[in-house]
Amino acid sequence: MKKILVLIVILISSKVLAHIDHYKKYNKIEMEIFRNGELIGYNNYFFTRKGDETIITNEIKFSVKLLGATIFQVEGSGEEKYIKDQLISYNSKTLQNDKEKFVNLVFDKNKQKFIIKGSSFSGEASIDSIVGNWWSHKILQTNSQISPISGSIKEQVVTFIAKEEIELYGKTYEVDHFKLRSKDMNLPKDKRLDFDIWYNHQSSMILKIAYSRMGDWEYHLKNFD
Repeated sequence: MKKILVLIVILISSKVLAHIDHYKKYNKIEMEIFRNGELIGYNNYFFTRKGDETIITNEIKFSVKLLGATIFQVEGSGEEKYIKDQLISYNSKTLQNDKEKFVNLVFDKNKQKFIIKGSSFSGEASIDSIVGNWWSHKILQTNSQISPISGSIKEQVVTFIAKEEIELYGKTYEVDHFKLRSKDMNLPKDKRLDFDIWYNHQSSMILKIAYSRMGDWEYHLKNFD
């Protein structure tokens, strides 16, 4: 039974091979962020292209309030630059509860590695790692992701759960449900990856992300064009 399950995961993973060409028809991806069922913000991505170069800029903003007082807030922006399928650079600045966080990443062609200077990590990373932004389904294929906010490297394990149907904004979608978790689940909860992700093959889009941390959070794909 275990061998059959592993084979299913391999077959499904092979179908979601991610490259930038999968997104050539999209100019914008808009996600809404919910906490405990309440809309608290957004995470949007914008695509621009020139020849073999693709630039994806992202904007994120949300705030959590308790009894009218803001207890947690994030506002930031970032830019990923690709030449064909190769990530060349990523830069972001984020203000999290008045604390500045950042990532400056470049691809070193000679070393065939990413060089990262971030607010919580500086050093090298494998080019098999991916920046952990939700626009790309390549996050379901890699063994490690780079924090888009601080530059830290997080090893992960992705497991296929089931084929399902979900409804978002009045539309029904056929999706593959995945579980994305830290390879080391003994990490502190605030450092640990533990996401449920719903992916739609037809659009090559991640439609929904859910996790629990100081409440129940969900990201919903509201619009793309």
